[in-house]
This record gives sequence, C-alpha cells and structure tokens, in this order.
Amino acid sequence: MSDIFDCADEATRAEGISAAAAALRRGEVVVLPTDTVYGIGCDAFDAAAVASVLAAKGRGRDKPPPVLIPTPRTALGLATSVPAYATTLMERFWPGPLTVVLQAHTSLHWDLGDTNGTVALRVPDHPVALELLRDVGPMAVTSANTTGDPAARNADEAREMLGESVAVYLDAGPVEEGDPSTIIDCTGPEPVTLRVGALSQAEIDSALAPVDDEPLPQPEDAAGNASV
Repeated sequence: MSDIFDCADEATRAEGISAAAAALRRGEVVVLPTDTVYGIGCDAFDAAAVASVLAAKGRGRDKPPPVLIPTPRTALGLATSVPAYATTLMERFWPGPLTVVLQAHTSLHWDLGDTNGTVALRVPDHPVALELLRDVGPMAVTSANTTGDPAARNADEAREMLGESVAVYLDAGPVEEGDPSTIIDCTGPEPVTLRVGALSQAEIDSALAPVDDEPLPQPEDAAGNASV
C-alpha cells in the first residue's frame, strides 16, 4: 500500500522525505510536488525504475522523462557542450519553471528512453522537491498523470490516476499555477522553444536580448530639467 505524507507539517515532512528517499534507493517510484505540477519520479540512474515511471503513466520510451536536479552546478556533471545562451537562461530562471535540453555526457550510465544523446534538465523552485533532490541526487521526473489526462495539481489527483504504482506520495497542498515548465532545446547554435509553459516566449526572448549600451546623460536646461 502506498504511503502518504502531509508535508505541510514539519515533522511529517521530514518523515515523508526520508521515506521517499528510502523508496527511491529501493528502486521504487514516488510522487512529489514541484513549482509547476506534481511529478512522478525515480532515481535517474535506475533504468528499471525509469521503466516503471513510464509504465505508470502509460508512456513509451519515445517520450523520456526530464531530470530534476538540486542545483545548476549539477547540470555540469550531466551535460556537455553547454552554449552560452543556455547558461544565461539557467542563471536567469533556475530554480524555476524552465527545462533545458542539452547534450548528455556519454559516460553516464543511465537509460531514460530514446533520448538521442540528450537530457532535459530543470531545477524546481519547491522546498520539498529540492530537499528530496539534495538527499538522493538527480531524479527522472515527469508530470504525475496518466497519458492523456491533465497533469495533477495536488496529491489526491495524482493518487486517483496512479494509485498503488507509487510507493510514496509527498503531499504539499495544491500547486499555485499548475502550468508545466517551458522547454527550450539548447543543443544547437540557437535556442529552440519546444513547449511554452509557465514561462512565456516573451520572457525567454527578454532574458536572451542583448544588453543595450548605457544611455548618454541628457543635457539640462537652465532650470535643471533633463531634456526628453
């Protein structure tokens, strides 16, 4: 039977994160809150567990899950050939609702599905998710729902869809927005938006816009007023 922990209570939250970490180390699957939607996830380096996540959702290997990480620095150990614009986006929006697709290090021993040598990375802006990630490391996490259904915005919705396929549910109450992350392909010379989600295209474009030169001081009239 699945274990459910109320993470709004400090003591229960600590117990829940400990139980979730233990389940992940056993190769099991957990549901956790993020800043966008609830996610279902596992140890990113456990191929059998990743297969269990995909099976719970009714999804095939052609749609590999993203990987949540605790800090931007973690990305350097998982991805290679990170372009400058990707670094700009990560510095601007992490932690937050941005997923970047990068070339994965070929030395990594994992099987996320048919990734074509890439990995989708994100640092979530949620204290429960970050605490768990700091404990267990990178997690393969996708939205907590069965394929074709809306992404779960609370633990009850996730449990209704995923049931006993999940070992531990971490319940931190409903997410505020419920929009998925925006996904940017950063494997080429220019960024390519694969999905617009919680971050708008305008926000992405603004973050990547070149910084204008500082404006020159405006001359003042005799009354000391700047000309316009």
